[in-house]
Amino acid sequence: MTWAEAGHSRTARWRSANGRPAPVRIEVVTDSLTADEAHRMASQGIAMLWQGDFHNARQILNAMDRRLGTGKKKVADTPADEFYRHRQARSHRARMLGLLLIPLDPGPVVPLRRSPDVRQAAEEAYGDIGGPSVVSLHELVGAIGAHQWRKNGVYVEALQGRIHPHYGTFFPTRSEYVDLVAAAPLPSDTLAFDVGTGTGVLGAVLARRGVKRVVATDNEPRAIACATENFRHLGVQDRAEAVLADMFPAGRAPLIVCNPPWIPATPHSSLDNAVYDPGSRMLFRFLNELSGHLEPGGEGWLVLSDLAEHLGLRTREQLLGAIDAAGLSVLERLDTRPTHPKASDRNDPLFAARAAEVTSLWRLAVR
Repeated sequence: MTWAEAGHSRTARWRSANGRPAPVRIEVVTDSLTADEAHRMASQGIAMLWQGDFHNARQILNAMDRRLGTGKKKVADTPADEFYRHRQARSHRARMLGLLLIPLDPGPVVPLRRSPDVRQAAEEAYGDIGGPSVVSLHELVGAIGAHQWRKNGVYVEALQGRIHPHYGTFFPTRSEYVDLVAAAPLPSDTLAFDVGTGTGVLGAVLARRGVKRVVATDNEPRAIACATENFRHLGVQDRAEAVLADMFPAGRAPLIVCNPPWIPATPHSSLDNAVYDPGSRMLFRFLNELSGHLEPGGEGWLVLSDLAEHLGLRTREQLLGAIDAAGLSVLERLDTRPTHPKASDRNDPLFAARAAEVTSLWRLAVR
C-alpha cells in the first residue's frame, strides 16, 4: 500500500490475517485526531495511518466502537431477517474499526510511543515480518487477545486439562458439544476419524476415552499445527495425529466424528470459516461421503446445533432429508442445551433463537 507523508510517497506491505483487502484512501493522522473526526473519516472510507502514541490510538479505537454501538434498533420481520441485520451491522462495525491502521516493523515491533511488546502475538497472526508493514489496529488487538488465549489455554472439563487455541482456530468456549462426545457410547476403541478437528479437542477427548488411534483432519495448516501441539501437551500424541486433508483421511474407520460449522451463511473473513458454512456444504458433504469411509457396523457422529433452524436458515426436514438421501439411519440422538452467556442475554438481538437452541450428537449408521 502507498500513501503520501510529508510530501513524499511511502510504501509498505499490507497485512491482514482476516484476508481483508488493503485500503485505497489513506491519510496520516496523529494524536490531534479526535474520535468524531476518526468516525467521519471511516464513514467516508478513509483509512487513518496512526503516527502518534499507541495508547492514544487504542482510546480512539474504543471511542469509535462506542459511536458505532449507538443507533435505533429496528424490529425484524423474521428471525432470519434479524440474523442478517445483525451480521450486516457486525460487518459494518468491523470495516469501520479496521480503518485505523498502525505501522509494524520487522521484529515485529510497533514503532510508536508507549507501544507494547507484540512480537509473539504478531508472529502468531502474521508470520515473519520481513519488512515495513501496516496492519489494522483492531485486528492487532484481536491478535494480542488471541495470544493470551493461546498462552493461558481454555480448561476443558472432559479432558481435565487445557486446550491452547492458535490464532485463527475455533476454540472450545462452549463445553456442551465436547461433553456429548465424552459421554456417547463408543462403537469401537480401535480407530476414529475426527473430521475438521480445529484445535483437536474432540480428537483428544476420544484418545483420552481409550481409542487406540485417532486421525484428526483439517484443511487449514494453522489447525494442524494447533491440534498437534495440543495432542502433545495433553500426552496423547502416541494415539492421536493431525493430518492436512480435505475432509476424510484415507481408509475407513469404525467411528467418524464431525462438528461442522453450524450456520449456513457466507463467512465475511477467514476467521468466520469455523462458524459459517455457505449452503451447509460441509455438513451435507460429510453426510453424503460418510458411508464410503465407515467400516461395516461403524458409526458417524454428527455434532450439530439447531440454532440455524430457530433462525430460519435451515429446517429440520432438510437435515433429516439429507441424512436419508445419504443412505444413513439415526441410531440415537443425544441432546443438550447450551450454557454459554449469550443463551441468557436478553439484550442479544438473537436471544430468542439462542434461548431455544439445542445441541445434538446424531449417532448415524449406514442403512
